[in-house]
Amino acid sequence: MLGAVETRSVSPVFVGRAGELTALTEALSRAAAGEPQALLLGGEAGVGKTRLVEELTARARAAGTVVALGGCVEIGADGLPFAPFSTALRALRRELPEEFAAAAAGQEGELARLLPELGDPTGHEPAAEEATARLFELTVRLLEGLAAERTVALVLEDLHWADTSTRHLLAYLFRTLAHGRITVVATYRADDIHRRHPLRPLLAELDRLRSVRRIELARFTRAEVHRQLTGILAAEPDPALLDQVFERSDGNAFFVEELVASHESGCAATALSDSLRDLLLVRVEALPESAQRVVRIAAEGGSTVEFDLLAAVAGLPEDTLIEALRLAVGANILLAAPEGDGYRFRHSLVREAVSDDLLPGERSRLHRRYAEALEDDPALVRADERATRLATYWYHARDAARALPAVLRASVEARKRYAYAEQLRLLERAMELWDEVPDEVRAALRPLDCAEAYPALTYGTGDLGGCDPDTPLRHLDLLAEAAVAARLCGERERALKIGRTALRILDSDEERDPLRAAWFYVERARLQSALARGDGWAEIARAQELVRGLQPSAVHAVVLGLAAGWAMLRNPGPEAIADAERAVEYARLVKAEAIELAARGTLGTLMVAAGNPEAGLAQLHEVRERTLALGQFHEAARTYVNISSVLEGLGRSREAVEVAAAGIESARAHGLVDSAGWVRANLAESLLSLGEWDRVQEETEALLRSAAGTSKPGITAQLLLAHLAVVRGEPAQATARLAEAAARYGSRDPIPQYTLPMAEVTAHIAAAEGRLDDVRTGFAAAVADGCPPGTHRYGWPLAVAAVTAEADARGLPAAAEGRAEALDRIRRFVRGMAAPAPVWQAYSLQVSAELARAEGRDSAERRAEIVAAVEPLDRPYELAVARHRLADALLAEGGRREEAAALLHAARATAVRLGAQPLREDVELLAARARLAPLSAAPDVPRQREPEEGVAFGLTPREQDVLRLVAAGRTNRQIAEELFISPKTASVHVSNILAKLGVAGRGEAAALAHRLRLLDAPA
Repeated sequence: MLGAVETRSVSPVFVGRAGELTALTEALSRAAAGEPQALLLGGEAGVGKTRLVEELTARARAAGTVVALGGCVEIGADGLPFAPFSTALRALRRELPEEFAAAAAGQEGELARLLPELGDPTGHEPAAEEATARLFELTVRLLEGLAAERTVALVLEDLHWADTSTRHLLAYLFRTLAHGRITVVATYRADDIHRRHPLRPLLAELDRLRSVRRIELARFTRAEVHRQLTGILAAEPDPALLDQVFERSDGNAFFVEELVASHESGCAATALSDSLRDLLLVRVEALPESAQRVVRIAAEGGSTVEFDLLAAVAGLPEDTLIEALRLAVGANILLAAPEGDGYRFRHSLVREAVSDDLLPGERSRLHRRYAEALEDDPALVRADERATRLATYWYHARDAARALPAVLRASVEARKRYAYAEQLRLLERAMELWDEVPDEVRAALRPLDCAEAYPALTYGTGDLGGCDPDTPLRHLDLLAEAAVAARLCGERERALKIGRTALRILDSDEERDPLRAAWFYVERARLQSALARGDGWAEIARAQELVRGLQPSAVHAVVLGLAAGWAMLRNPGPEAIADAERAVEYARLVKAEAIELAARGTLGTLMVAAGNPEAGLAQLHEVRERTLALGQFHEAARTYVNISSVLEGLGRSREAVEVAAAGIESARAHGLVDSAGWVRANLAESLLSLGEWDRVQEETEALLRSAAGTSKPGITAQLLLAHLAVVRGEPAQATARLAEAAARYGSRDPIPQYTLPMAEVTAHIAAAEGRLDDVRTGFAAAVADGCPPGTHRYGWPLAVAAVTAEADARGLPAAAEGRAEALDRIRRFVRGMAAPAPVWQAYSLQVSAELARAEGRDSAERRAEIVAAVEPLDRPYELAVARHRLADALLAEGGRREEAAALLHAARATAVRLGAQPLREDVELLAARARLAPLSAAPDVPRQREPEEGVAFGLTPREQDVLRLVAAGRTNRQIAEELFISPKTASVHVSNILAKLGVAGRGEAAALAHRLRLLDAPA
């Protein structure tokens, strides 16, 4: 019997897969040249994925590549968080100890969440939104650092078992890996990926990435099965056996091996089993009973079982156990684990068949023995796996009283590793077990041992909670912890559902608790905003009602801070400042410093908006330094965002750029990708003000390529690019960017920092296309609620866009109706708007001048005042516009032609440097109309629409007559009647005019003619 068991069933010859192996080795070659590679390798169970990976890694090692393998671990139906990455990183640390230490330097505490050997995980900000993304970014940088000087192959196997956190990290790695000589290969079992399998959406997402290649392994052909059989038998196979094996295996390489093993163990070819399970169990049933028993025990231990744990559960003498294992290994059922002192099944299909063959009582009894052995000696398994495996063993042992505490401890470990999806699953399992557990077991559980987010905001003091140690854990505590875990892992709908359940419970007389209810309303407010379901104010207001009159608490401070933060973005004022100040006071009373610092950051920003900039900035700088000292890097990044923003609002753009650059460096150093996106958006806005438009393009496009590009910073980037397209004369591009920004933003939560810039860009586009009615309608809608304090930086540019459109359209008959009302609306809007800094005072002067021009009262004196106000501001585009307007006013008043010419030369030079084509054309046409000497052209900048001397845009006298009538709103028939030509001739003239002006329609032509005064007599 032993001889039959030990018969070789694996071909020593690698069969087929030439195309797939070539693709994989070519990827390694490209990686060695510095181009990171990402590949997905799929195929049904047993088709040969592992054998192909073994061949690839052997060749890679022979070529000097560092290979790190990691497999997803299945324990029962559960996966260990980040298991394949932990295993692979452990292998890299073992192979490259010095390089690993250098690449991880300074971030060991964070990376310890994946690799506990690096030390204890550093403290983290409870429920920080970016915690997981930060860990992912640091992991990518670690891999890029290790692959900077050598080629690394990272192989992650069995993705079909991957936990949610592993899938998220893999997606992040594939999306963001950009540097280093690294190849990432991930394998999965394709036949397991049913329509609702959690891996399916990830595969679809990765298929859309051009940087990821998917390879699907097909079954062997008959010729390839022939070669496989020849290798296994070391002889030419009998044709009848070949036909039988190929027909039964259908080309599946593993089934071929099992069929041969069945044949070699004595089954006739014609008697091969028709049952897949029976076929897979042939080898097992050929073993002695003691070896079969060990195999059955190993099947319930997980993908890999440590020898000492297996020994403790089996209860066999050591010699007997080793002999049983030797037989199982010899029969190609078990293999020694690649690392550590343990065993795994050669193929998971065999483990699944053995597990399925167990009786229900037998399975639960084995899980109990595993759990008891692990509780007796926790050192039997690695520390990072212990809690999850113990929870799984007790759960499948069907012992609720032992399972609930174990599951809760495992949820805490998952939270510490930022594996929030696994934490949520474990908490849901705990809630499932809750009613099955005896009262005395539940009474012994404590919130501070089992939860973090909810108790941290209860009646006691201290950031980490201050619950009475004698207070038992409640079902509500689990709901709160699950709600936060769901929000942090992206399951926002699930978080909302959990919150609704909790609030229904709290609404009952038995569970009424206003403080806890207020906490759930705070969570609901955040979710409403994140899901674009509303602005969250109704929930915040309800939370305020619930805490009103209660003693100071951390929850109270959070509610007040959230209300102040909501107002900071939408309607800052005295009430918001009062809320922020009380939030700071209450947080100090309960010694919740993290909450206090967040509230102080909000307070500082509100103080600047209220007209106290230096005190507000001082507050923000203090918060930044303190949060950095405490390691609260997410909150520190928020202060960088706010400081750079308020500096730009004060017109101190150079300072804003410096702060933003430092903020980006700090955020990147700590892996805060989303925060870096927010700061980068502020940087781009300040660069736009400073006239560094090429850098604006670079920064915004980099932002959109990053992970932050899909959140609100991406909206700002699209708006900045739309604005840039407007001033560079690219209306189609501006329209596309604006539409993208509007689609991302939605309409349920109007925040001035988005709605007012959208309205400004919309007004610019509509004005350029001659749609004055749309300018007026859009402006009226945007300013219906006025301009809240602190939002003047968005209100003044909008007012300038609207009033300039009115002034440019002066003289158009179609514009006369509604003009007075439109100008009055602009006056009312700016009357209530602050101008707390020189830059906004200059904008105020510009609005006044444009109002005067719209009413035919423009003057050189007023324009000179604007130029004087703008010159010290380091705003080159605004200065060029002011100079152009001053030159126009000087020429209109007569005389001072040399001064006007000098102004136009300077304005044109700026327009050429910036690429501001519309401004350049306006300047050149004004010079041509005034018969000034031609403005010098920059030799490297092509001129467009170069006007001929005395004939703007090359319009003939007849075309100028037609253009006057088009501008007056005449139809082709009316033009024909007035000029005594045919309607067809009039239509031809209109088409020629549109082509020469480079516009799309009659309205745009009329607007351009009036804006550039093409129909005025030359000066």
